[in-house]
Amino acid sequence: MTKEREGEFYALLLSIIESWFPILTIWAIAYVGAIHTYAYAVTVAVLLFLFLSYRHATLSKLFDAAARRDLLLTALFITLLFLLLYIGLRYTTAGKMSLIIFLQLLFAYLYFNILGSQKMTLLHTLGAFTMGIGALVILFPEEFGGINIGDGLILLAAAVAPVANYYQQRARRYVPSETVLLFRYLFALPLLYLLAHLFEPEPSLKQFLDALPWIVLSGLLVMGLAKILWVEALHRIPITKLSAMTALIPLFTMLFAYLFLGEVPTLRQLLGVPFIIAGGILITRPVEH
Repeated sequence: MTKEREGEFYALLLSIIESWFPILTIWAIAYVGAIHTYAYAVTVAVLLFLFLSYRHATLSKLFDAAARRDLLLTALFITLLFLLLYIGLRYTTAGKMSLIIFLQLLFAYLYFNILGSQKMTLLHTLGAFTMGIGALVILFPEEFGGINIGDGLILLAAAVAPVANYYQQRARRYVPSETVLLFRYLFALPLLYLLAHLFEPEPSLKQFLDALPWIVLSGLLVMGLAKILWVEALHRIPITKLSAMTALIPLFTMLFAYLFLGEVPTLRQLLGVPFIIAGGILITRPVEH
């Protein structure tokens, strides 16, 4: 399997796992606050990556001088990104969140292809725009009533995502995946508990225990396994291509949200699906040399 194909396989697997993020988060937020949910999930992830780093003898990599700047910037932008997502999910649906965050593709294309020097082939560019059309068809409102605060926060997160991924990609050149992830979670943890204490009521023990199963699943799968797959995929394929491939996430989220949350997709959302699938086929076509 080529390096590019490995990256595409990781992107597909992480799409299935990541599609559960808004659903698990909504279930947890029903019992504890959004920032508390993020803080607790990060705590689970820290324990996981401390164990993995100990097993792989990579704890010393946290202090790698060559990666320090990229690790710090990764942690800063990722923490901001997920704060926006968790708070935004208080005000919007799981399906809509997964569709809006997909617009990181368009921001990535703007940052790295139009304004930057990273180029894609004509076929990949066509795939990216086809997927973008699918997302816009899905997101265009039936009646314009203004954007709500949740959608606005998630759109802002989509704009931050390519920058965060850029620094993650750079950091991964110097240190392994578990180091990148452990560093960013250790960076976020004290800040999240401080913000949760300042802006949200402390949950009761019963509320915490009710939310705990969803928090543990989110920490292990979404914050853990999926993020390892994400960093490894970034190490193998361009940011724009990875962002485009993760357009599968909204499709899986819409399905799971319908089955487990009772969210019925609109006709407009269903009309956008063929564009996303067609774009996904184009964007994953191998480059001929």
